[in-house]
Amino acid sequence: MFVLFNFIVSIVLAIVESLLNATNVLTGLYSLAVLLPSLAVGVRRLHDTGRTGWWLLISLIPLIGTIILLVFMCQDSDVNDNQYGPNPKD
Repeated sequence: MFVLFNFIVSIVLAIVESLLNATNVLTGLYSLAVLLPSLAVGVRRLHDTGRTGWWLLISLIPLIGTIILLVFMCQDSDVNDNQYGPNPKD
């Protein structure tokens, strides 16, 4: 839901900026404002799958790293509790 909300807000801001013939100030400020929460959501998702948050850095590898991270994010959470806490689906 977090990614969907960010995607919708980014599109709305881009449309508003194009209608106003403005530069990307609004989109840039919004992206900067959600940078830290986006990292937190990514780390939380990796923790749900039993991986450390450092796996986010694999996305720095062009193309392959992003695909690997996408696969990790799409996997189901651990069935039982892991070292990062209880299963969020319980």
